[in-house]
Amino acid sequence: MTRHRVVIIGSGFGGLFAAKALKHADVDVTLIARTTHHLFQPLLYQVATGMLSEGDIAPATRELLRRHRNTTVLLGLVEDIDLANRVVKWRFHDDEKETPYDSLIVASGAGQSYFGNQHFSTFAPGMKTIDDALELRARIFNAFEVAEFTTDPDERRRLLTFVVVGAGPTGVEMAGQIRELAAGTLNNEFRSIDPAEARVILIDGADQVLPPFGPKLGAATQETLEDLGVEIILGALVTDLDGTSVTYKTKDGELHTIDSVCKVWAAGVQGSELGQVLADQSEATLDRAGRVVVDEDLSLPGHPEVFVVGDLMSVPGVPGVAQGAIQGARHAVKKIRARVEGAPDPGPFRYRDKGSMATISKFAAVAMIGKLRLTGFIAWVAWLFLHLLYIAGFKQRITTLVSWAITFISGGRAQRVVTNQQMVGRLALERLGARSSGKLFRGSTADEQPPGDK
Repeated sequence: MTRHRVVIIGSGFGGLFAAKALKHADVDVTLIARTTHHLFQPLLYQVATGMLSEGDIAPATRELLRRHRNTTVLLGLVEDIDLANRVVKWRFHDDEKETPYDSLIVASGAGQSYFGNQHFSTFAPGMKTIDDALELRARIFNAFEVAEFTTDPDERRRLLTFVVVGAGPTGVEMAGQIRELAAGTLNNEFRSIDPAEARVILIDGADQVLPPFGPKLGAATQETLEDLGVEIILGALVTDLDGTSVTYKTKDGELHTIDSVCKVWAAGVQGSELGQVLADQSEATLDRAGRVVVDEDLSLPGHPEVFVVGDLMSVPGVPGVAQGAIQGARHAVKKIRARVEGAPDPGPFRYRDKGSMATISKFAAVAMIGKLRLTGFIAWVAWLFLHLLYIAGFKQRITTLVSWAITFISGGRAQRVVTNQQMVGRLALERLGARSSGKLFRGSTADEQPPGDK
């Protein structure tokens, strides 16, 4: 008799913590993810600005689960789920695979939302993956490099104007780091330009920065950013952007244009494509962000054997943060183990809000923990400790701590290597189309179809 088969899709907080919680369960676990690493997404902006390396925040999933004898880790992209036959369909490049399950945990996360303007992504990358962070690192540092030899004053101004769209935690952190990079790290390294003169502009449609943190912390954050030299434009919606400019509309209907080469998109999220796959085969509906509206125990309506956790689940009062994914994953595992072991049902999911934090600059952050509101250095220390605590892997904690020490004490950033491949790789693959990587590995061009390939 075969053991109960649990398949987990995704290696983010939801997927990893679900696998960890199943370590001693009498089940066979298969984790399928499109990357070989577990990503600590809250620190991606530090990779993008040269403070941390990608290895500091993305340990290998296989290494983290090496002592889990009941767990198999597979590298692949899940494209379909057959709910009726309980089969997950995935591929590695263009090699098709199928994996059956008895229980399924879908933790495939969410991507960047451009609110129907997908063409914006060509000129303003998001901040969801390692590839995104490395591309942004290349774009940011290359803007300074090109400005050094550009003689046209208007073009130089465009190159030294950085626009961040979205004033949530990611946008705030990104704007602050670009400004610190320009005013501190790059000091005295150029001869034709003064990096400190670079403009960093933060745009959002809300009336304050960090809307979920409330007006008091929002005002404190805005004041700190402005002291750094960040320009903040609120109540403004971006209506268009291209390679050299950003156009936004204010509440009075007026259109304004900012000349800028380097843009960062940090506004909005969109549930992964698997949300629609699940909705098409079940009674589930999707919210406006494409996330699956689940039952109170996080199961898929009509399919109690399928659980949706993390950024793909839509649960009132549960924000799209690491704690939501971790707690959701652990609850799903409790449900599965109760069924397998014949234990009492754990009941509905209850989220425990452990607070929210955002760093603004060196030695400055804001924190909201229950009724407690912290700002400045104390909040920054709390942010530092908790983020270090949640980084997976002992080696990653040590290297991150060392990198932070270098940056916070000296102002230097050790991770400044950029390549053209980092900058254009995403756009090149998008132009080649889906499944192009398999053809490239075989030595075929994007238009060639090898024998038997459809």
